[in-house]
Amino acid sequence: MSRRHRRESLTADLTPLIDVVFLLLIFFLVTSVFKKEELALLLKLPQATQGKGDEKKLKDITIELSDTAVAINGKKTELEELPTFLKTAEEKTLVNLRVDGGVRYERLVKVLDTLREHKLNNISLITEKKK
Repeated sequence: MSRRHRRESLTADLTPLIDVVFLLLIFFLVTSVFKKEELALLLKLPQATQGKGDEKKLKDITIELSDTAVAINGKKTELEELPTFLKTAEEKTLVNLRVDGGVRYERLVKVLDTLREHKLNNISLITEKKK
């Protein structure tokens, strides 16, 4: 009687490999930072039909202005504290102004006067694109 030995084919089990890949994927999704621009105030920006996209650099200053509050680079502050913050800014620094559509003109003029006093003339008014 001849004995026939059945040989099982050797294949790698892919289940542990797939588990490791999914765990790595979940790890990277959980640890990555999903960060939007640091904006402190919810503003209803005016809309414009033309203009360039926002090219933000690290040295830019973003001032958000509403009827009741002011935020500088994403941190709420008072309008009276704006000059102390601007003392360290260089003359060529780009200042992004995000102004709510319902802000009184007098309040905006105060901000613009403060910027002029500190010789910051590179000003960009941020709007939303019309859809």
